[in-house]
Amino acid sequence: MLSPLFNILLIPFLVGMFLAINMGGSGTAPSFSVAYGSNIIRRFAIPGLFGIFVFLGAIIAGKKVALTMGKGILPPDNITLTIATIILISVAISLLIANLLGVPQSTSQSTVFALCGPAIYFNDLNTQKLLYEIIPTWCILPFIAFALVFIISKYIEPLFKKMISVRFGDISNHPVLRMVVIISSCYVAFAIGSNNVGNAAGPIASMVINELNIDPSQDDKFILIMILSTLIIAPCFAIGSSIFGRKIVENTGKGIVDISPIEATIISFITASLLLTVSITKGIPTSLVQLNTMAIIALGITKMGWKKIIVDRTVRKFWIVWLVAPLFSLTLSFLLTVLANNMGFLYY
Repeated sequence: MLSPLFNILLIPFLVGMFLAINMGGSGTAPSFSVAYGSNIIRRFAIPGLFGIFVFLGAIIAGKKVALTMGKGILPPDNITLTIATIILISVAISLLIANLLGVPQSTSQSTVFALCGPAIYFNDLNTQKLLYEIIPTWCILPFIAFALVFIISKYIEPLFKKMISVRFGDISNHPVLRMVVIISSCYVAFAIGSNNVGNAAGPIASMVINELNIDPSQDDKFILIMILSTLIIAPCFAIGSSIFGRKIVENTGKGIVDISPIEATIISFITASLLLTVSITKGIPTSLVQLNTMAIIALGITKMGWKKIIVDRTVRKFWIVWLVAPLFSLTLSFLLTVLANNMGFLYY
């Protein structure tokens, strides 16, 4: 017979796994798209390799992000089993809709806004963290990615036009390029693990601490529980990538501009470096897909001009979903919190 604690924790962990599957579809497929498209890594090997580096990123560099998501927005003593489930369900539904539309959506933004729903209801939102650290990072970092790729594409790339023009089918014939693509893919997966795993593992760790009556100020125990949560959550990223990833990769790349494998690798390296830096230094949950998309838009502008990119239907759909999905997540989590309170389930 299963223990009562196991029965209590089963539902939020299942919801967390469902969320991780959607996060895998929304944000992780681009990490190995060049390697897969170039046929330098067999398809069946990608989920395992991807999962290993996501896990390593979460364990080695994901502590601060997990602490932010578990403690920095909503006090951990408010993250009960019911609240944790509401948060994860709200994010998962938001991301599922975006995945079905084929739009790469920000897991981090949806999760932060889902945490804000109960925090607003409890009148316990950490506005200092949200308004002066998280939101400014969201606004600034994508434009840094945009600027870097724009400068490289406009002024540096023409100097290496012959190398940049290498197509997907040709990479397997270049041992150095093949190795660069593989390393870049693993590096992106590591950066994803450092940031996005904490979106699910952070709230779950706070919930488990509450259920076990552990003092939430004990960071060492919080990190231990977060690691155990990561062991369950991280492999689900690869599952989501295999389910939803193909459509999203096509929309993000070919849907905006024709992109070469070398260009894709450069963009991945730049955006992953930005994501990893903000994870390690600030612990700010940040969207890789938005960094990636803004970088691709910059590339498209240098190739096609501002006007064609701005009026592009795919780009417009991205802006709409990026705006609506986090607000949907916030509204849903707030309404579910109100409903749970009215039904007497809020503090379970």
